[in-house]
Amino acid sequence: MPRLSIIIVSFNACAELERCLASLHEPPPLVPHEIVVVDNGSTDGSADAARQWPAVRVIEAGSNLGFSRGTNAGIRASTGEYVLLLNSDTIVPEGAVDRLVDELERDRDVAVVAPRLIDEAGRAELSFGSMVGPLNEFRQRLLVRGHERGVTPVSDWVEWVTKRPRFPDWVSGACLLVRREAAEAVGLLDERYFMYAEDVDFCAAIRARGSRVKFAPASTVIHARGRSAAAAPLATRVAYRQSQLAFYAKHHPGWVPWLRLYLRLRRAPIEIAPGRNRDK
Repeated sequence: MPRLSIIIVSFNACAELERCLASLHEPPPLVPHEIVVVDNGSTDGSADAARQWPAVRVIEAGSNLGFSRGTNAGIRASTGEYVLLLNSDTIVPEGAVDRLVDELERDRDVAVVAPRLIDEAGRAELSFGSMVGPLNEFRQRLLVRGHERGVTPVSDWVEWVTKRPRFPDWVSGACLLVRREAAEAVGLLDERYFMYAEDVDFCAAIRARGSRVKFAPASTVIHARGRSAAAAPLATRVAYRQSQLAFYAKHHPGWVPWLRLYLRLRRAPIEIAPGRNRDK
């Protein structure tokens, strides 16, 4: 029986998925593991491409379930003591997964651990933070945008802060290792989130049960962000806003009217009109 289940949800990201799976095989993690790919109705041959590796199990969802539902389907179909949520647009260097497993085995109080994420140029991603709320979300967005635009003080701070272990409120679901018992205790990922905010919500639920979330930069994973999102930009923007509204309704209900007002003023899309191009 595998000790680790690696769950990859993919949507129209065939080339990135192939690269991710290759990185998990050349060489593979030392911990006994299984790999489950949940294909969310891709039309680019992703499912067949994943079957190039005989040990990879492919679940064809038949339609785009979103990240939370797709991930939960993969978790339920797997058996490992530990579960690694992994985006299809990641590249996993040798030893990165084993170091994450070591972190969980070292400290029973930690239920979730995530690596340092970098882009293909080696620039760090700010992939953790404080619990999302109006002020923290605004601060996080300023930091991320400043870093993306190359604002030197911001980028220097991001590079510095992402090289130190810490216990944040949440870590990115792009690469997140969790104890199965902890994931099941909170009912897996909340399926109200199609994509975005599900990792913050998931970490909050686990912390509420007394466990800790750890950011462990001794492990580094490459994250080429946004490939699946780029396949459907309008749907992605709508999904982000719907997840944002769902998150605030669950965690900060008093702020929902103000958030809706803000979105109206910004003319931000929160639904796709009938007959409008859905980016398919």
